[in-house]
Amino acid sequence: MLSSVLPLVLQALGNPDLSVSSVSTLKKICRECKYDLPPYATNIVAVSQEVLIKQIHKTSQCMWLMQALGFLLSALPVEDILRNLHSLITPYIQQLEKLADETPNPSNKLMVHIFASETDHFPPIKALFELVTSVTLSIFQQGPRDHPDIVDSFMQLQAQALKRKPDLFLSESLDVKAVFHCGVLSLKFPEAPTVKSTCLFFTELLPHCSDVPPLARVVQEEGKLLVQAVLEGIGGGASRSLMDQFAEVLFSLNKHCFSLLAVWLKEALQPPGFPSSRVTAEQKDNFSQQILRERVNKRRVKDIVKEFTLLCRGLHGTEYAAEY
Repeated sequence: MLSSVLPLVLQALGNPDLSVSSVSTLKKICRECKYDLPPYATNIVAVSQEVLIKQIHKTSQCMWLMQALGFLLSALPVEDILRNLHSLITPYIQQLEKLADETPNPSNKLMVHIFASETDHFPPIKALFELVTSVTLSIFQQGPRDHPDIVDSFMQLQAQALKRKPDLFLSESLDVKAVFHCGVLSLKFPEAPTVKSTCLFFTELLPHCSDVPPLARVVQEEGKLLVQAVLEGIGGGASRSLMDQFAEVLFSLNKHCFSLLAVWLKEALQPPGFPSSRVTAEQKDNFSQQILRERVNKRRVKDIVKEFTLLCRGLHGTEYAAEY
């Protein structure tokens, strides 16, 4: 069935008069038959790339086409996802570099520089961002531990998007909750660069609780998970070299979600032995009160976190602490 229908649909993609019907049909096929499509993936990606570059379709059809490709790629093994994603986005990176008058740079992984130009110069920017986000989320579902570099680049991309084009997170096609959960998971990676990029993602996200409703919702519903992950890192789960980054996330939470943070800290620190069996209930309470008091002085919050992490690790007052 697929072998007889797909060639017709792919042929129709090149005809502007059949734009709506051909793209919507391909999207339906990719959504409902994605696990049967791996043998056809290379062909579908090649034809889609060609029509996108030729700008045959209007922006809304480009969005549909990107969504179709997202469904298709999500069913492939990680290596195939990356290969196809790379071939899809390379022409756009080249266009962006031309617009931004930059020297082509092969290290621009996952379009970290996608926001170098204004959206009106580059209509598919939203569709591209959603494509990269959805297929990277599918890598998370397959298990991201073997790909810290991808996770690092993904978190950088999300941070850049929040900084430069936060309205991208208003899209109904973007699974904001899944992106947030990926961030929480990434905070627990042993690779320091990945954790740093993830902390940056959260410090860019939290200020938008006031102006991007989907972000406000996800923080309200899932923020306690973020607080628990940060406390876990401070309690000994992460390298001491990352404490400044964790402090920045706490500072941002305190600044933008004060009343919620007070509740989350109380609940998260309640269980005995968390985030470390070395700290008493009184020390935890003291830490919590100190953090909640500091809404202006970031340097002070960093000092509070450093002191608490030493207590959690049983290093307070030792020669290690002196070097810290």
